[in-house]
Amino acid sequence: MNKITLDKLDINKIATISNLDCKGDLRRRLLDLGLVNGTNIIAIFKSPMGNPIAYEVRGTIIALRKEDSRLINIQI
Repeated sequence: MNKITLDKLDINKIATISNLDCKGDLRRRLLDLGLVNGTNIIAIFKSPMGNPIAYEVRGTIIALRKEDSRLINIQI
């Protein structure tokens, strides 16, 4: 499996979250959104300027800025 960060995931591709590379309030917020180890995530839409990107995780669509999605490691 390839390990990359979430911001590099192509649209309509599925990946599995391997870990979060952040601490504090941001880590708590991402965990509260359901971004925990072993969870599948799909990139579904990129805004015209490329930031933010919409992802589907656990049946919910969330939008993350690139600077936040760079802190999420995934496996394809």
